[in-house]
Amino acid sequence: MTTLATFAQEKKTYTLEDVIPGGNNYFNLVPENIPGLQWWGDVCVRADVENIRSIQLKDGKESILVTLEEINQAIEKGEKPYQLSHELKPLRSLMSASLPWSERKVIVFQQNSYWVEYDFGQKKITNISRLNEKATNLDFCKTNDKVAYTVGNGLFVTGKGEESHQINPSQTEEGVVYGQAVHRNEFGIYKGTFWSPKGSYLAFYRMDQSMVTDYPQVNTSTRIATLEPDKYPMAGMTSHKVTVGVYDVKTGKVIYLQAGDPTDRYFTNVSWSPDEQHIYVIELNRDQNHAQLVCYQAATGEREGVLYEEKNPKYVEPQHPLVFLPWDESKFIYQSQRDGFNHLYLMDTKAKGEGTWKNGKLEGTTYLEHLKVTPLTQGDWLVQDILGFNAGKKEIIIGSTEISPLQTNLFSLNVKTGKRTLLGEKDGMHRASLSESGTYLIDNFSSFNVGREITLLPTNGKKGTTLLKADDPMSSQFKLPEITIGTFKAADGTTNLYYRLIKPVDFDPNKKYPAIIYVYGGPHAQLIHNTRFYDARGWDLYMAQKGYVMLTVDSRGSDNRGLAFENCTFRHLGVEEMKDQVKGAEFLKSLSYVDGERIGVHGWSFGGFMTTNLMLTYPDIFKVGVAGGPVIDWKFYEVMYGERYMDTPETNPEGYKGSDLKQKAGNLKGRLEIIIGGTDPTCVPQHSYSFLRACIEAGTHPDFFVYPEDGHNMMGRDRVHLHEHITRYFEDHLK
Repeated sequence: MTTLATFAQEKKTYTLEDVIPGGNNYFNLVPENIPGLQWWGDVCVRADVENIRSIQLKDGKESILVTLEEINQAIEKGEKPYQLSHELKPLRSLMSASLPWSERKVIVFQQNSYWVEYDFGQKKITNISRLNEKATNLDFCKTNDKVAYTVGNGLFVTGKGEESHQINPSQTEEGVVYGQAVHRNEFGIYKGTFWSPKGSYLAFYRMDQSMVTDYPQVNTSTRIATLEPDKYPMAGMTSHKVTVGVYDVKTGKVIYLQAGDPTDRYFTNVSWSPDEQHIYVIELNRDQNHAQLVCYQAATGEREGVLYEEKNPKYVEPQHPLVFLPWDESKFIYQSQRDGFNHLYLMDTKAKGEGTWKNGKLEGTTYLEHLKVTPLTQGDWLVQDILGFNAGKKEIIIGSTEISPLQTNLFSLNVKTGKRTLLGEKDGMHRASLSESGTYLIDNFSSFNVGREITLLPTNGKKGTTLLKADDPMSSQFKLPEITIGTFKAADGTTNLYYRLIKPVDFDPNKKYPAIIYVYGGPHAQLIHNTRFYDARGWDLYMAQKGYVMLTVDSRGSDNRGLAFENCTFRHLGVEEMKDQVKGAEFLKSLSYVDGERIGVHGWSFGGFMTTNLMLTYPDIFKVGVAGGPVIDWKFYEVMYGERYMDTPETNPEGYKGSDLKQKAGNLKGRLEIIIGGTDPTCVPQHSYSFLRACIEAGTHPDFFVYPEDGHNMMGRDRVHLHEHITRYFEDHLK
């Protein structure tokens, strides 16, 4: 019996099918979740396949509000006056349904080419709006019951019992796009339409790409390969022109903001005043070192003036739209890194500022306040998100790194006193959504020691009702490696860098193991957090099982450590970051169980650039590398991101030359494989092709693998194959 019990408890080994998204067992091994949690005003509800349930805040008890069966019965009836009802097919799931109105018992959902509203009090369909069957980028406005959407390059609006109205001219405008995200999704831009608070207007982006060079992507899946070009403005080249339009729902007329010549300017973070009279846009020059908050008249498009300006000799990077206080419509919150970390500033539209340029705490930053400004948060930490407001207590609910740059914690912030109150556990990463009144949060929390915990959390700082405590199923089923985090000094000798170290499964301190550094190192990315496995990916765990020491270092240049930590790489991408990764390699060599002659490196995108660069710049340290979707020459990268961190090739020739990996092709000593998606729209294939040509001319021999018709990342089964391929490369050449 003792032998049998021991055998029964023996833990298994895991495969890539277990740990890679797209693997056939991956989703069985992530901590349990409660999908479909959302707010119906101040009522927490859960939408699943068959039902939508309400959840009691005090005890978590559930009650059914609406069922899939009753909705399908209403669809089957097809009652008038909604003549489209007979065209609806039975609904298969309620997972994507939402309840936008706290005062109405109505759910909304999209079903194929229709936007549907169902009243579960009356048990009948109360609204059906027809969409184009190719509709994308849906934007629903609950204050006017209308949906904006795009089809191809066109923008449409539809409503209750209406035919869709096309906002842009119906005649073809070659290269002009309406209602979609612009500036290649930089500057916090993720959408292209912006409903006004009362639904009277729809602001939208119009992007003219007709002057932008086509990158000739080729689809090889057709009988004869087909040219499918991308509009791709490379650094220093002509970029697209953006204007902001305003559609008047009542009259159907469109006006454009009178912003002047949009050439070489960026229009970001579009926001509305609560009374719908004004539109605010943060405008950024092409050099990205001077941001202006500009106010426009919504009805006429007239430019009223600049409310705030900020300059930095490296770059200014606005990421967040204005947020008005719900209890005082004359004041809004602006977010800025002018003091070195992203913080909140309260601006008063009814009070003038000093109107003189001042110095920020971060060297080189200057700012000009045309309105009265009051700092709401300060310190060597950053505000990551505004979740909303508790208007009754005049508090803002925020997520921040105040406790640790490895975490996101939740706080209530009193606008008058500046007092911050921690909400929920001090440990770990918290993702949350706020109820309508701001009195409760749905807090989804995890840390290295907590698989997942979901709590209905009051915003007064008290304990809430826990809906779920989930262990990590991998911990109970598999032998897992030891994972630790720590710090060492950066190459500058003063800055602390966080690292994550994973020892091999069944670690033997007397053995000598090969080691791999998994790297990214670029802006807006952080690879180490206090969450499951300290953010280690499934492949890192898999390689530890195969007998590798795995190290990751968040070098200078990466996210959540402040602007100076990030922008020290300005105009010379790769230089400081590589120095810090070499410190990581030196740390590995200091470990008695690491074979210093067998150190490899792997990364994707900016990490692919870093991997290739490390292999070429430090060929005696790194023996094997796998670079995915790498930037090879920043002249080939897109305007917004590339010029922010490198300026233009014309103004920074030395910087571009120093980070052009083709120039180093002859330095390759170890084994380097480059892997790309065949139609990558982010790091276009020209990067890797040009590097291969440089290696041929230099007489060096990298390896190369392409995923035909894949983009910048491999998804689904291709992702499993990708990691099989990467693993084989290290097994063949490093082990």
